[in-house]
Amino acid sequence: MRVAVEICVDSVQSAVAAQAGGAQRVELCDNLMEGGTTPSFGSIEVARKLLDIKLHIIIRPRGGDFLYSDTEFKIMKRDIEAAKGLGVDGVVIGLLDREGNIDVTRTAELVERSRPMTVTFHRAFDVCVDPFKAIDQLAEIGVDRILTSGQEVTAVEGLDMLAECVKYAAGRISIMACGNLNERNIAKVIGTTGVSEVHFTAFGEVASEMRYRNERVFMGGTLRPPEYARAVTDAEVVRKTIAAS
Repeated sequence: MRVAVEICVDSVQSAVAAQAGGAQRVELCDNLMEGGTTPSFGSIEVARKLLDIKLHIIIRPRGGDFLYSDTEFKIMKRDIEAAKGLGVDGVVIGLLDREGNIDVTRTAELVERSRPMTVTFHRAFDVCVDPFKAIDQLAEIGVDRILTSGQEVTAVEGLDMLAECVKYAAGRISIMACGNLNERNIAKVIGTTGVSEVHFTAFGEVASEMRYRNERVFMGGTLRPPEYARAVTDAEVVRKTIAAS
């Protein structure tokens, strides 16, 4: 059985390329250098009009940890309502308490608010204290899937934990593998762990069309990302990775 493929994207251009490459759905984010934050209303609206495949969006008001203030939680609830109004198919959330456990009360509230959209619990799972307790709690709440690299930096490093999570979940909730998946390792990850869904980026570099360039100035603070090149999803990379799965 071929696994479901979700491509993580940070622009409408990349979402369209992911569709052209054969993805079943995209997760649309902003600020991937911070792990992804909620995309703009305009990006969601335009992506929905251009995509025939499933559109999921991350609901994350900021980078950093997953312990949210009351104000941030209100923002998440409003963003979920906006997503629903724009015809989004699924939302991606993740909330922890101070001790690294799933914030069950707030997560349950967001799941209820999200329906009929599907709900993915993102890699907040990878920094929770007890992954098996978390699986029980998220399955009980009604979350549809967990996005995880097996609590390691990459899926390859987290192979054993990913396999254990799939076995422990026992069909109660889907385990979706992520973490540097590519055409060289995706078959190994799927075959070893038994996951039925995978999530990856498939970027290529696109040079700016600017002729005039002031190389002295940069907009990315201390990170200094390139100002005259962008990472955009490459449909051919998507196709090759899917073929290798």
